[in-house]
Amino acid sequence: MSLAVFWSDEANSTFDSIVLFIENKWTEKQAAIFVKHTQKILSLIADQPYMYKASHNNNVRQAVISPQTSMFYEIHHEFITILYFWDNRQEPIF
Repeated sequence: MSLAVFWSDEANSTFDSIVLFIENKWTEKQAAIFVKHTQKILSLIADQPYMYKASHNNNVRQAVISPQTSMFYEIHHEFITILYFWDNRQEPIF
């Protein structure tokens, strides 16, 4: 059984920023590839939420989307919340 996946406002904002950065730095095609890969990972975590490593909190997991980008999400009993996307080249906040 798949869990429902919800996006926080911060997840929407950081995802949009990354997609715009990819479009501006490279191409729309590369941005579309990133979006498609993210959608695939979202589908995987809906079915297997514990497949990615725990981060600073056991309920918060880090899925590496690309070498440059990670997605952090929180697992609840009946749903998953996408918290934010992170540029792996930045200093960690935790």
